[in-house]
Amino acid sequence: MELSEAILRRRTANGPFLPDPVSIEHQHRLMQAAARAPSHFNSQPWRFALVTDPSLRARIGAIAGETMAQLIAEGTFFRRYRKYFRFSRGEMDERRDGVFVDKLPAALRPFAGYALSPFGVQIMRRLGVPRILGRDNEKLVASSPLLLAACLTREEYRPGELAAFYSVFGLAAAMQNVWLLVTELGMGIQFVSTPLEIPRARARLEALLEVPDDLVLMAIFRLGYLPPDRPRPRIDWSSRHRKRLSQFVYRNTFRTPEPDRPAKDTAP
Repeated sequence: MELSEAILRRRTANGPFLPDPVSIEHQHRLMQAAARAPSHFNSQPWRFALVTDPSLRARIGAIAGETMAQLIAEGTFFRRYRKYFRFSRGEMDERRDGVFVDKLPAALRPFAGYALSPFGVQIMRRLGVPRILGRDNEKLVASSPLLLAACLTREEYRPGELAAFYSVFGLAAAMQNVWLLVTELGMGIQFVSTPLEIPRARARLEALLEVPDDLVLMAIFRLGYLPPDRPRPRIDWSSRHRKRLSQFVYRNTFRTPEPDRPAKDTAP
């Protein structure tokens, strides 16, 4: 696969993976790709744990499910991320960012417009949505053949100093390399975010993963091979829209948006 094709085909996997284990060859290729990322002074501040043990994946999945249910039930999830949710194609086509919630159970569709309000959260509690989403998230994480825990060294990740920014930038570049190679290998990847949003849950994860004192846990991802039919969760969204050039690119200064289409070429 050409690099340009991998970039354009890159996706976030919301659904389940095949149960097949990720081969050691592919695991090592992913880590070798991560190692090729740029880092300040070649410090390579990242450290990764490849989690394949089923019992450990199940315990991490349980934490992911609990935290998803908690954040939904408390309304924290929607208060924090409401600005990214789109419930109509028209809004998504205009904004071209965020996530378009295009798959909802029939019982929830009448309340889609209120989903991000306190009233909507109450309705979802009554319908058991937090419990459903938590259970679904637990299953997705626990059944993923490979979990990837990403850490930074505390020597480089020093909040308040430029070193912290540079190290996060390096880890992001390393994960982008992984994400692109995942696409080439016919795999999927998704960020497991909710456990890291609750300090107590983060601490439980760090204990499970035996993260040493000189590292800080930054992210967990789930990976696996994609099934041919790509089943979607019962509540799901699409995030394939991208802003037009005129919405995020400027020419020379930030006062002149770049046209979406190039001017007619007048060169001889």
